[in-house]
Amino acid sequence: MSTSAAGAARRALLDDGRRTRAMGWVMAVMLFLTVLAAALGLGTWAGVTSLDRQLAGRLTVQLIGADAARATEVADGLRRQGGVRDVGIVPREQLVELVRPWLGDAGLDADLPMPVMIDVTLADGSTATADAVVANIGRTVPGAHVDRAARWLAPVRSFIASLAWLAAGVVVLMALATSAVVLLAARAGLDTHRDTIDVLHMLGSTDVQVSRLFQRRIALDTLVGGTFGTIAAMGAVFLIGRQVSAIDSVLVSGVTLDIGAWAVLALLPLLFALLATIAARVAVLRTLRARL
Repeated sequence: MSTSAAGAARRALLDDGRRTRAMGWVMAVMLFLTVLAAALGLGTWAGVTSLDRQLAGRLTVQLIGADAARATEVADGLRRQGGVRDVGIVPREQLVELVRPWLGDAGLDADLPMPVMIDVTLADGSTATADAVVANIGRTVPGAHVDRAARWLAPVRSFIASLAWLAAGVVVLMALATSAVVLLAARAGLDTHRDTIDVLHMLGSTDVQVSRLFQRRIALDTLVGGTFGTIAAMGAVFLIGRQVSAIDSVLVSGVTLDIGAWAVLALLPLLFALLATIAARVAVLRTLRARL
């Protein structure tokens, strides 16, 4: 008799009404926004890493009024310098394409003065090596102007990195908000089913056993709703990623998600379900013990 009563009490506590199902919709929305923020953070951080890899140890030497012989002489001298891995003279045709948006076909004029550009790749991307090579160029090539790619693109890198950290902050805030929602839902459930919980206590159920009922329900709602939200968000991220990949720009070409990033996004519903389970257990046990 007591077993039947306990089962009826548990079914009352874990009813399948619409108010209970609302938790799943809330979690679907929470995970949808969380996955979008996490994808932004992972993608932008990948972009920062790619930008660092492409620009580390890259220098451009600009020679004003130098002819082909002088450019070759300077390039050969740069190759003999310590810390330099590769040296290449930028063809005039490539420079013409770079200035075409501003000069149009006028850039094709052979009499148009155009500086000689020499790309230099260092043996490593350390600041000390770059400083030493730049200083040596200043001594051996008077009048040369050296551009350090990593330096003039530093504001862009800083902006992209800020986006990544902002996205990480949003993910943390969403996790905190999820915990708050679970706490409110657990306490509301305790208030709604106060009589049922009293029956369970009279039948010998402990606070831990009662808390497990809430944990299972909230974990299930979080996992099911979060899975739907995650699938929808990953679909949106996939479509956005295809549009980004079509943009031919060094600044956005590295903003991609690899297999590891997709795996992290897929694990978010499980992580949030675990978080919700812990939050529900803490909330229920504290509330039940405070009533005694």
